[in-house]
Amino acid sequence: MIRFPAALMLALAFFRSFPALAQECPDLSPYFAGQDTRGQVEWLQVAGELNGFLPLCLESDEYFALIGAAWLNGGLLPEAVEALERALLLNPDNGAAQIDYAQALFRQGQLFPAIELNERILQRPDVPANLRPALELRQEEWRGLTRDTSFRGDFLLGYDSNLNGAPDPGQFTLTIAGENVLLALGEEFEAMSGPYTNLGLSANHRRLEPGHEHSYTAEIQGRVSNDRSTDLLQLDGRYNFLRPRRAQIWQIDSGFRSLAFGGSALFTAADVQVRYSISPLFTCRPFFDASAQYQLFHNQSWLNAFDTRLGGGFACPLGNETASFGDISIEAALLDSQKIKFDRPGGDRGGWQVAANWQYPLPQGLFRAVINHTRLEDGDSYSPLLDAGAPRWVNRSYLLLQYRRGMLFNGAPGDVLINLYHQQQDSNIGLFDTSDTTFEIGFSFGF
Repeated sequence: MIRFPAALMLALAFFRSFPALAQECPDLSPYFAGQDTRGQVEWLQVAGELNGFLPLCLESDEYFALIGAAWLNGGLLPEAVEALERALLLNPDNGAAQIDYAQALFRQGQLFPAIELNERILQRPDVPANLRPALELRQEEWRGLTRDTSFRGDFLLGYDSNLNGAPDPGQFTLTIAGENVLLALGEEFEAMSGPYTNLGLSANHRRLEPGHEHSYTAEIQGRVSNDRSTDLLQLDGRYNFLRPRRAQIWQIDSGFRSLAFGGSALFTAADVQVRYSISPLFTCRPFFDASAQYQLFHNQSWLNAFDTRLGGGFACPLGNETASFGDISIEAALLDSQKIKFDRPGGDRGGWQVAANWQYPLPQGLFRAVINHTRLEDGDSYSPLLDAGAPRWVNRSYLLLQYRRGMLFNGAPGDVLINLYHQQQDSNIGLFDTSDTTFEIGFSFGF
């Protein structure tokens, strides 16, 4: 980012205002000399001297433009903004005040008003030729801040107690000719445990617009283990629209996900989610969300489904002004899964979900804990051969503990990651009882 000396602009005669000044206001031209060599202390001294002329120059836009430039280069932004606004109120065409005011807006974090004002300055016919390149460069740099493209890579080593997602060892009930028979699961259904490597690559493009932003993400992730039949490959594409306001926040997220397991395509899903947050109540911000997802199973079309979710919750800071215990969000949702084909086992499904997400900043890094519980119930019999044709219910819970610490990898920003994950699923049909625990450590880096 170039440093744009505010007072340098004021020295340009093209931008000096010519309306008659109040007779009492002294000649300010001596203060235009030596602007390029002044440091912050000297500018504050100039501002102090000019401040003594205030009662005499209340109607002089040139005076307020000059003292605004002095405050700006002296590092006193609020005083600079007030003076420059007064100058533009007295004379909206004061070019020097416009240039400095655009810089002040940028330093305040008002990027888009600064870009708009700088564009208006560039459209002025009286901009000197030697000044225009610096203004154009400033405009280009500011516009560059509205667009960002980044790439990220992940490398993690882990151990999984159930790479193939097998059911827990035990017995299940098989109904044959109206009689219940207890059978034990064979060896082919045993869980396979072992080490694995998790690799990922993602690209993200973010574009800021006045009042909202867009982001696009593409990601590929793969898990490789000693048994190729348990390898995973996942492709994701996401679009996110965010419109933040002081009183409310709108967010729309949509995209697709495709998963392959053991070298074969498993399913592809497309979804859209809308989230709406309102003004905080006390210290917590309530939010509501709704989502819909279409699931296409490539080799098992009878499992295709259309799922919807409707929920809400609160996001709250924990602690007080003297001690912070991080942030927590708690949400609950109703779930519905409609079959696409009439022969889907279990028919339509319904259920509910509760979840909590806690993040706690540590002196070195960030700790995160997520707990989730889901209950699903089939509307029809899952199979007449299983548990006398009873409708299936499933309780699924998981816990994620994560530690993340920012670091530099060969000069690029990144994170060291440690993850511990455990999932437990119980059902009235033993084939769907399963558990899984994974531990992984690695790093994520940007480039």
